[in-house]
Amino acid sequence: MEVMLKVEKLNVSYGAIHAVRDVSLSIGRGEIVTLIGANGAGKSSIIRSIMGLTRSTAEEMTYTSPRDGAAMPLQGKHASVPAEARVKMGIALSPEGRRILPQLTVEENLFLGAYSRDDSRGVDMDLSYVYSLFPRLKERRQQKGGTLSGGEQQMLAVGRALMSRPDLLMLDEPSLGLAPILVEEVFGIIREINAQGRTILLVEQNAWAALKIAHKAYVLETGSIALSGTGRELLNDSRVREAYLGG
Repeated sequence: MEVMLKVEKLNVSYGAIHAVRDVSLSIGRGEIVTLIGANGAGKSSIIRSIMGLTRSTAEEMTYTSPRDGAAMPLQGKHASVPAEARVKMGIALSPEGRRILPQLTVEENLFLGAYSRDDSRGVDMDLSYVYSLFPRLKERRQQKGGTLSGGEQQMLAVGRALMSRPDLLMLDEPSLGLAPILVEEVFGIIREINAQGRTILLVEQNAWAALKIAHKAYVLETGSIALSGTGRELLNDSRVREAYLGG
């Protein structure tokens, strides 16, 4: 399988706190890859580093675009590609906490996700695509984002990320604070997005839901990778079941 993203020895520090320690991982084109671990394990620091939003160091961070097959260094010893350039390269993040703009309408929030694009016809096509994934957003397209329910706001955050037409979609805690029935719906949509050809990196505290849909998974403990394998392998691993799946 073609490797889309390769990270070697990623480190993130916040002052004296070494939050991520020598993390290496790879994401194959078309995969769902998940990072699981306790709160504070370093999951969000990793995903934000890949997006270029958190200062970090890495021996290698290379992204291979499926658009032209070119391998592009995102970060190295002497340079780091800024976040806005990574968006144009085909990487997008739906952040933890949703971070929609509550005073803007649903549709205005979605158009913000396409700020780097100048293909108005393509943007309109992707808006229709997002509305097909999330019919409730279409129903509420002129409603202020701040008046939506938590589940609808999460859908809006994912839809906004999709509006940049990413090849690699990163999702940070998409099930956080949602009712179980909505968690199931959100994960079903993640599988559908992946089935339509997008590669997904998923950061998630709901280990059971994440591992059920993941092709590959990494378990983080105190900033380091403790275990890795397929989603099925980790679901059946006694250490993972005891620590994250309630035995």
